[in-house]
Amino acid sequence: MKKIKFIIIPVVFLLVFFGLQRLLMPKYMDGVYDGAMPKEYYAEPKDHSVIFLGDCEVYENFSPIELWREYGISSYIRGGAQQLVWHSYYLLEDTLRYEKPDVVVLSIFAMQYGEPKNEAYNRLNLDGLRLSLSKINAARVSATSGESALSYVFPILRFHDRWQELNLTDLQYYFGTKKVGHNGYLMKNEVKPVDYIPDTSNKSGSSFSPLAWEYLDKTRELCEKNGITLVLIKAPTLWPAWYPEFETQMEDYAEKYGLTYFNMLESVEEIGLDWNTDTYDAGQHMNLPGAEKCARWLGGRLLELTALPDLRDNAVAAAVWEKKIADYERMKEIQLAEIIAYGKSKTIIY
Repeated sequence: MKKIKFIIIPVVFLLVFFGLQRLLMPKYMDGVYDGAMPKEYYAEPKDHSVIFLGDCEVYENFSPIELWREYGISSYIRGGAQQLVWHSYYLLEDTLRYEKPDVVVLSIFAMQYGEPKNEAYNRLNLDGLRLSLSKINAARVSATSGESALSYVFPILRFHDRWQELNLTDLQYYFGTKKVGHNGYLMKNEVKPVDYIPDTSNKSGSSFSPLAWEYLDKTRELCEKNGITLVLIKAPTLWPAWYPEFETQMEDYAEKYGLTYFNMLESVEEIGLDWNTDTYDAGQHMNLPGAEKCARWLGGRLLELTALPDLRDNAVAAAVWEKKIADYERMKEIQLAEIIAYGKSKTIIY
């Protein structure tokens, strides 16, 4: 009997502990959908030829659905709000636990940030990750002053007093949240034209920090170790500005290590972007038409670099992507209908 109690008591404690933790953690289903996206990756088939890493410059500016439709490229965006270079590195480590892509596309916009930004952005990137050494190390590097890295391993240490904020959403999504993204892409269909294009030719940026360089090096080395082609990109967005000093540093780095670097701001006409129709917030992010144009352009460049497989003739993959396309088109129709009715859309969870 004592042996049974010795087993039952710890088991009950753990069930209560993790049950409360699940209840108290934010579900990110009330509008801040960015925080719900990192964990969606784990439910996906792990057959991606291309993995994107970075901040909103990837997850709002490129459509994996369009990459599939146009080229048969299977891709996933493991992006996050204000994802810093060390976040991206540990996300790549985490990805390699499940699959090895042919290409990693890394947004380099975050190279200008040399220290953790704030807890909110850390949470949006890290809370949805499965527990692993990569998550623990990411928390250790990312924790801001006054934060405990352990609270990313056991979030109840951070959210233990959130019981006062609990609502029906926490109960509705207790056992699992619904999908928000489309292979990591967050769809937006609104249109807000660019009314001003910044001139950065006579303005100064700054040198990237040692921490940013360290984790870019680690990302490059991890890709080399695994035979993965690393491609660096600057998305074709206008805000915040990308300064000449930033560009020079990235060009020099890419040349030094024989990497491909695309500054898509230099290819706006070739991509076919129209600043009157292809952005939902005056040039900071692409809307759906802009994201599809960016995907088509980048997919063509990637095929020039490496022989990525066209999987559209693979019956199993094609069936999976057929459903993805249907969900994508359904959300597009709903958002466009809302824009007509109310002048704006919201992300639909399904």
